[in-house]
Amino acid sequence: MRLHVVGLPHTETTVAYSWCAYTQKVRRFCDMMSARGHQVFLYAGPRNEASCSEHVVCVDELPPAGTIPEFYADAPPFAQFNQRAIAAIGERLEARDFVCLIGGTAQQPIADAFPAHQVVEFGIGYGGVIASTHHVFESYAWMHTVLGALTGGDSHRADGRFFDAVIPNYYDPAEFPAGDADGDYLLFIGRLIERKGIQIALDAAAVSGLELIVAGAGDYPLPDWVDHRGVVGPVERAELMGGARALLSPTLYVEPFGGVAVEAQLCGTPVVTTDWGAFTETVEHGVTGFRCRTLAEFTNAIERAGSLDRDRIREHAIATWSLDAIGPRYESYFERLQTLWGDGFYADALTTIGA
Repeated sequence: MRLHVVGLPHTETTVAYSWCAYTQKVRRFCDMMSARGHQVFLYAGPRNEASCSEHVVCVDELPPAGTIPEFYADAPPFAQFNQRAIAAIGERLEARDFVCLIGGTAQQPIADAFPAHQVVEFGIGYGGVIASTHHVFESYAWMHTVLGALTGGDSHRADGRFFDAVIPNYYDPAEFPAGDADGDYLLFIGRLIERKGIQIALDAAAVSGLELIVAGAGDYPLPDWVDHRGVVGPVERAELMGGARALLSPTLYVEPFGGVAVEAQLCGTPVVTTDWGAFTETVEHGVTGFRCRTLAEFTNAIERAGSLDRDRIREHAIATWSLDAIGPRYESYFERLQTLWGDGFYADALTTIGA
């Protein structure tokens, strides 16, 4: 297959941009599909570490690292990036190629430019989906949330779409080596905002009496006893995860995926989360972590986290979310989309309708 993968205008597809989950999804997607023998054309920022057949630069100058632009098609830097990507894709596109987007409605002009091709939003953890594309959601929880929102308020009117799919995020286990919890501390990684559950993490750690390490950007007021590391790079991030007794991820909103919970499990570390959103799909209660609804449940989960089998947690995570595990799922999905060049839903049916 030939895949035209479009990145984002404010990042580069390098490990250094680990703070942008979507950029890392683009990088790993290119690695994953290239390793499986597919041609990948990447349209992105100036520097690139992803495996691809061709890297096409679509932006000359990037904003300072950590800058997140407005996600609108006519807002800088998307406007220029989209037009350059459209021109570059047009020069390389062949019949039955796939165009793969990661920016939602901010990349609507790219989808509109290629109506004769299958355009796929290949990792949706956002709400602004393009109506004319095929959608790959990060979790069933998020698919249902988005479909309900698209009805304009009456969720009973939500219908499913046969050529959409749910495929979870994917990781290189080498980036998340196994840890042994030698630090006996609790860890919170994420934006320091109320909706990420930072206050619940503070309350639970205070009751448990364990050290709490916090990593992430934001100006949420933290007590003196918290070890605040700020924004950490990928190596320190994995080391912190591996050394923790448990990762606390008590997100208040419906989490589309919650990548830190899976990253921690790849290191063998149990996770303690809220009981909704994608956590209901990524956290096996009492096995890989605990899902909680009261402070007492959170503190009890912290106490029990040390009894969970870290080797089993890591093995399960690798079997579920590694590049080797997810690559075949994307291949099957693109093969399903290829039937749209023929009979689509009715392709290879075992019986003939009306016979």
